[in-house]
Amino acid sequence: MSNIIAILLSTSLGLGHLFAEDPDKQKEKWVHLTQCVTEGNWKVNDEGIIQLQPRHGEQGWKRYGSYLWLRQSYADFICRFEYLHPKGGNSGFYFRVKDKNNPVETGIEIQILDSFGKKGKLTHHDCGGVIFTQGPAKNMSKPANQWNQMTVRCVKSHLQVWLNGEKIQDLQLDKTELNNRPLNGHIGFQDHGLPMQLRNISIQEVSKP
Repeated sequence: MSNIIAILLSTSLGLGHLFAEDPDKQKEKWVHLTQCVTEGNWKVNDEGIIQLQPRHGEQGWKRYGSYLWLRQSYADFICRFEYLHPKGGNSGFYFRVKDKNNPVETGIEIQILDSFGKKGKLTHHDCGGVIFTQGPAKNMSKPANQWNQMTVRCVKSHLQVWLNGEKIQDLQLDKTELNNRPLNGHIGFQDHGLPMQLRNISIQEVSKP
């Protein structure tokens, strides 16, 4: 039986900043996430922050629980959230996942990783990279144990990602190796067997023209 996690959201999420990134959608109505579903180790603390705290012996790639999933499926959307991880943190934002039991092969992942301070060429495995396609345009990761803010906008095949106020991805998915992925599916956060915190999650469906 899945656990239902209530997420406490502020009524003022600084949406003006997000709309500045996407001015053509200012009149869209935002639907704030109120619940998620998980069978894993995600819990809500007294401050309303969602925490992933792996059980003893679950460190590393091996996973014993499930991802944190939004209850509704989405096609075209804008999702905004904040995340925090300790040094060495590793997770991922998944969207348009067809099969929640196989998100890697049936969905799209944006990497969440402790990439702060990395020099040189960034790959799709660095923070903000789109797995199997390309790395972020720049390294905008904050140091471990600081809150990062990510915004993901995907309309049809056009994917854009902002990290801490800077655009780091702008690509057409139908021109990549992910051109066979579904155009509608589940949205979730990866359980990579490492501690992770989330807050201020909000999502907006984008109306098709």
